[in-house]
Amino acid sequence: METQYCYGLDAVSGQPLEIRFDQTITAVDPIVGSHAITNYVAPGWIDIQVNGYAGVDYCSPDSPAEEIARSIRALFKTGVTRFFPTVITGSVDDMAGAIRNLAKVKASLPLEGRAMEGFHIEGPHISAEEGPRGAHPVNCVRPPDTAEFDRWMDLSEGHVRLVTVSPEWPGTNAYIEHAVRAGVVIAIGHTKATAQQIADAVSAGATMSTHLGNGAHAVLARHPNYIWDQLADDRLMASFIVDGIHLPQSFLKVALRAKGVERSVMVTDAVMPAGCPPGRYRLGEVDVELHPDERVTLVGKDRLAGSSVRMDTSVENLMKLGDLSLMEAVTMATRNPARAGRVRARQRGLAPGERADLVEFQFDRASKRIQIEAVYLDGERVYSSAVN
Repeated sequence: METQYCYGLDAVSGQPLEIRFDQTITAVDPIVGSHAITNYVAPGWIDIQVNGYAGVDYCSPDSPAEEIARSIRALFKTGVTRFFPTVITGSVDDMAGAIRNLAKVKASLPLEGRAMEGFHIEGPHISAEEGPRGAHPVNCVRPPDTAEFDRWMDLSEGHVRLVTVSPEWPGTNAYIEHAVRAGVVIAIGHTKATAQQIADAVSAGATMSTHLGNGAHAVLARHPNYIWDQLADDRLMASFIVDGIHLPQSFLKVALRAKGVERSVMVTDAVMPAGCPPGRYRLGEVDVELHPDERVTLVGKDRLAGSSVRMDTSVENLMKLGDLSLMEAVTMATRNPARAGRVRARQRGLAPGERADLVEFQFDRASKRIQIEAVYLDGERVYSSAVN
């Protein structure tokens, strides 16, 4: 691949830069006297929780490769360069089939498959209780099982990178230790665990909280409760859904202050209807509805079932709702998910040796609006607003 160049204001430092790259970034140099540069450049977004997008369900064993590829190209338009397709709670066979299908598709797609950085398995070892379970089907919730985990690893060809569990189950700590030895990140989520169970899970190797503040009871004890316990533990990073629907602004601001930007990760938790017109859709074993206000709920109920938010919109929302700077919002969409999900060569930002996953965009400071102009994956341009 020939050396390429891009120019822009560093979204973190604000400094005008010239970036040279092939498959990796080879040089980053400041530009002096470049007042004409108005566009920004940043590492490409990383979303470690995507259940589906553009009408394609990653939880289905039957999603065709060409449809998954189309959905990934739609993700590129939002600034995403790496993501974790996420399989939620389902039957043993359906989850195995979905994981097998994702692994097959990843191997078959020379371009889009590279964006599928790793797989996130959210459940089935979560709370069966109404509230913490969220929209996951209760009949498929089951205790942690290392044999099932090992089967996931075999079927995924080693691509399972993140597993969300609830530490309320007996045997969870042994399960966590087993998964961590296999190089998998364990997150706590969809839980009603006690403070001691959470502390024990962290000691066993859990390092993250999945979409903290969601997948919880509607009413909680003032204190203690499992949200405070996870917020207070500095050993846990935490992901947040920043669509303006899942979390009220007050909680988001307080949670970000408690965790600090350095331990906070932005995820979309996008589901199949994301990027589609309002209407009814099927997600795995449940029927959902995408409403005109962009909420996704179980049909006939007010219970949220994932989101329809885009990653570029989420970056905007972090600034609007979380009172973060562009630098902080971009960090939560790039370096932090790379650290939380152990995404190689993506944890140092715009630096030589990092993979050339780049996003160029325009940014309006008054409105906090972002307009994606170009996206590069491993140095290959996968989206251009001038062409697409």
